[in-house]
Amino acid sequence: MTQRIEDYALIGDTHTAALVGRDGSLDWLCVPRFDSAACFAALLGTPENGRWLLAPKDGGPATRRSYRGHTLVLDQEWDTPTGSVRITDFMPPRHHRPRVFRRVQGLRGAVEMIGELVIRFEYGSQIPWVTQTGSGVRAVAGPDEVEIDSPLQWSARAGHQQHELAFVIKEGDEVDFRLHWAPSYDDEVHEVECGPALDQTISFWVDWCGGLTEVHGEWEPLVRRSLLTLKSLTYAVTGGIVAAPTTSLPEALGGARNWDYRYCWIRDATLTLEGLGEAGAVDEARAWFHWLVRAAAGNPDQLQVMYGVAGERRLPELELDWLNGYESSLPVRVGNAASTQFQLDVFGELMEAVHLARSRGGDVTPVVWDLQKVLVKFVEDHWEQPDQGIWELRGPPQPLVYSRVMAWVAMDRAVKAVEKFGLEGPVERWREVRDTIHEQVLRQGYNAEVGSFTQAYGSTELDASLLLVPLMGFLPVNDPRIVGTIEAVQRELMVNGFVIRYRNTSGVDGLPGQEGTFLPCTLWLVSCLAALGRCDEAREMLLRVLSVANDVGLFSEEYDTERKRLVGNFPQAFTHVAFINAARSLANAAAQPD
Repeated sequence: MTQRIEDYALIGDTHTAALVGRDGSLDWLCVPRFDSAACFAALLGTPENGRWLLAPKDGGPATRRSYRGHTLVLDQEWDTPTGSVRITDFMPPRHHRPRVFRRVQGLRGAVEMIGELVIRFEYGSQIPWVTQTGSGVRAVAGPDEVEIDSPLQWSARAGHQQHELAFVIKEGDEVDFRLHWAPSYDDEVHEVECGPALDQTISFWVDWCGGLTEVHGEWEPLVRRSLLTLKSLTYAVTGGIVAAPTTSLPEALGGARNWDYRYCWIRDATLTLEGLGEAGAVDEARAWFHWLVRAAAGNPDQLQVMYGVAGERRLPELELDWLNGYESSLPVRVGNAASTQFQLDVFGELMEAVHLARSRGGDVTPVVWDLQKVLVKFVEDHWEQPDQGIWELRGPPQPLVYSRVMAWVAMDRAVKAVEKFGLEGPVERWREVRDTIHEQVLRQGYNAEVGSFTQAYGSTELDASLLLVPLMGFLPVNDPRIVGTIEAVQRELMVNGFVIRYRNTSGVDGLPGQEGTFLPCTLWLVSCLAALGRCDEAREMLLRVLSVANDVGLFSEEYDTERKRLVGNFPQAFTHVAFINAARSLANAAAQPD
């Protein structure tokens, strides 16, 4: 049976990542990139779809686990009736090709251990040709080759489609395993021993974390863990940051809201740049910004909401019908059809990201301003067009309030570029469009009977994205209309202490069913309450969110308050960014004199 989402921990090499369960099973790994096909896909199916298990023979979850300090080196320990054992999992920062190391250490007594190896390429569908080597096994199918090196002999079963081993680990013993992926047509080998690789990996993460300059009071350890998680989701080659390393972990268990998040969203750029920049992760913020500019370059009417890690634009959505889905949540999808939607808000988020970079003295070239002017002209001509918005609604386009607010942001940041930074542009016209948008949103986006801004013009539905309206400077947070919106969200969109995005009472999103509470929205509410000076409420809510992080400090996208389980893709960059920013907002508000 698949483990709970929170039972997984992340290891990665800033090119791809793997999920390792409490039971010692590595159930998810895409190679060589985040968005490549998986060679272990048990997460979305069964062990027959690929996994690598190392664990005590008696099984069961690890007695304890933790990351080794401020690193992505995972230690899991089992106490058994005969002794104790530790398994250390890590991926060295990538210099050539992906590797996964697994070190088994005897801590006390003697423990019987088992291993099971099921390699399946193309998301569990392709059974490779597996042969024994002098140091392990080699699996080949088409362009992919995986080798498992170990000092122990694996035994084939099920016609060489699976391999297993058994051994005893005694106190003081160490047994090292290494997985190495390479193109099957390339015989070049780069040997690295586990000990030096472990030292290198620890040094990499410790050095990176030591360069952070801004953390937030009592939440410092979790803020650092969130920053490390963002770094681990960075594709080092380009600077792009994937939303999550997984696909199709459901927003509701057993449901159909299962999406591929192994791509880079423009929308995430603003909050990510803010979180990284404020924490002193300057190089990552700069690389993310340059990825953003490259990805957005081109004709503005072809701007997408998401791109591949190298800026790829074609992300066709497919269903993998041979996988059972996580806890029978179907379909399993790869690719993301939302990449072709018109989402007006991304123009504002891109303009805000550039504004943040420019305000911090970032390397913003004149070419970027040329691109911005083209994007602003597009917003001028299209801001009244209905769209599918921040939540990527799959129903008909609507005049969404948050999208119109972000159109205002796009125009406002263009005006500020002229006023604050001396850039050239038709600022009078931009001011006029900005003011027109502002007036229209106040007139048509605010519902006096509801006492709140609403999801769309003429609607009475609420939408938690409206919590970002004051954070983007559209109105002061203490404006009565904003206060009313915050209180309406608390009144209507809170479920057992957490915020949902909206209520799908009229099928507005074009999808069946509901979803879990949305952790980023809950954290936006923390930031709003902190800005209002309601620090006790904000702190209580932040602690509530922290209580649902797993034991190694990782968040998914959503939380099922009935089952008390994390749901959605995992770990989720957007949630970690929202936590970093909420912790900073609350720390800053609490430091203000009364």
